[in-house]
Amino acid sequence: MALLSSNEIMNKLKNLDNWSFDNNQIHSDYQFKDFKEALSFVNKVGEEAEKMNHHPDIFLHSWNKVKITVSTHSEGGVTEKDFKLAAIIDKLAK
Repeated sequence: MALLSSNEIMNKLKNLDNWSFDNNQIHSDYQFKDFKEALSFVNKVGEEAEKMNHHPDIFLHSWNKVKITVSTHSEGGVTEKDFKLAAIIDKLAK
């Protein structure tokens, strides 16, 4: 899978809700009403990531907040696969 250029990444970010790019990865933060809802979201993301064999970094903190960071480690940056997973994650958060 080919790395995307910074311009390609910035253009693709326009199609996602609240995602940013830095340090060769894309990331987003989510806030839920309680810990149970945040944990449920994390588990749903994990199931989808496992189906794709593409695993994000997930940080559950402050009892109801989740930060997700996505990159293609084997490529050393952001690829089309990262945006596919990010779009799925956005749908799960709604």
